[in-house]
Amino acid sequence: MDIKRKKELLKEWKNRRPEMGVISISCKPTGDLFLGISKDTRAEFNSNRFKLSVKLHSNKQLQELWDRYGENEFEYSVLEVLKYENLEDDQTENLLELLECCMIEMPNARRI
Repeated sequence: MDIKRKKELLKEWKNRRPEMGVISISCKPTGDLFLGISKDTRAEFNSNRFKLSVKLHSNKQLQELWDRYGENEFEYSVLEVLKYENLEDDQTENLLELLECCMIEMPNARRI
């Protein structure tokens, strides 16, 4: 790959607008539902899947379900997408507000 193409790809990556929002991981056999926030939903799912597969996830209840039922028995979804303008602005507070709304709507859900 030539230098010009590398620069183009780097510029595209820096200017990308990752999807931010509230994510859910649900265990199909039990109906257990776990919610969390993410500044990059795709990366967050990959991160959670990796931590669970190597038995290092911080949520012990989610880890136990994963160990018992296996990866194929879990569904991943984005519940709410945060609309934002500026990539540089910190969206943590807005994401937490979205999460709280989802937690109220789904009282049986737990935080990832």
